[in-house]
Formats: sequence, structure tokens, C-alpha cells
Amino acid sequence: MVCDVRLTPPEYRHKTITRVLGGRRYLGCYMLAATIFTLGIVRDHLYQLALLEQPVHPTLLHPAVRVAAVLLFAVGTVMVVSSMWALGVTGTYLGDYFGILMDAMVTGFPFNVLRDPMYVGSTLNFVAVALWFARPAGLVLSALVWLTYRVALCFEGPFTARIYREAAEKKAAAAKKAAERRAAATPSRAPYATRSQTRKRAL
Repeated sequence: MVCDVRLTPPEYRHKTITRVLGGRRYLGCYMLAATIFTLGIVRDHLYQLALLEQPVHPTLLHPAVRVAAVLLFAVGTVMVVSSMWALGVTGTYLGDYFGILMDAMVTGFPFNVLRDPMYVGSTLNFVAVALWFARPAGLVLSALVWLTYRVALCFEGPFTARIYREAAEKKAAAAKKAAERRAAATPSRAPYATRSQTRKRAL
């Protein structure tokens, strides 16, 4: 799915949460992070409970499927954890909505391997759990999770790229103005002929 939805998140535009918290945008981001993290734990727990209520498919009971489930879960966990480590709390939990930006967009691992490693890793974890419990319904839910992530990226991707581009442009403009001010403040020195140059001219 390729899309580019140019919408600005309400918090970035109106600073509602930041204003309610008296301008403390970091506090707002941390509170949102705690909320998202808690809801994620609840979501995963409900997902597992829902799987256990679904029928088991005999094909998925093969040992090779179990091995695949372990490998997928390991890869998915590495993608998620390494993404969080690279982005930090504010980078992971929508700090850019609060105007909290990193010095530059992260391009190292795992973002040099996958464009959206956190979402891919999370989806792999859902698939791995479905395979481990041999529940085909879990694979359907995993597909819905991936679809949800793709829709979210239609909004997040363009917004993130835009605000970092604007930040880079502002930084470049500020650096240019600073250089111009330094150049204007530096006194110009009138050219003068040195003694050796005068002697050469006389000859």
C-alpha cells in the first residue's frame, strides 16, 4: 500500500495536551507513552485470550511450525526492541506530535533494514503467537493488525518526513543568517601595499 495523506495531528497543531499540562510537553509525551504502552499490554493479553477460544488446525501442530513461530517471534522482538532503543521514549511514542524532534531522522539499525521495523516486528509477533497456538484465526487477526498499521503509516509517514524536512530547512536558514551577521560584524580591511610591493612597482 502506497499512500501519502497530508494531515497534521491535532496535538501538533493545537497543543491541547501541552496547554492542559501547563506547557510541559515532555510530561504530555510521557503520559501518552504510558497510556499507549499499557493499552498495548492489554491488547496482547486480549489477543491471546481470544486465540485460546478458537479452534486448532492440525496442520499448524507440526513441529516445523513451532520452530517457525519461535524464529518469527525472535526476529519480531529484535525489530521492536531495537527500534525503541534507537528512537527513545519520545521518538517511539509520538514525541514529534508534541514538537519534540531528534537531531535527525534515525537511519541506523533497524531502520537501515526495514522502513517500518516496529510495525513489521509487532506484526511478526502476532503471527508467531498464532502459529505457536496453532490457531488460524490468529493469522486473520494478524493480517488485520498489519492493515491497521499500514493505514496509520499513511498519516504518520508523510507527517514525520515533512516536519523533519521543515526543521532542517529552519536550521539551514538560521545558520545562513548567523553567518551573514558574523560577516557584517567583521570590519573590512582596506588593501594596502606592502614595502616589498612598493619597491617592485618602483623598479
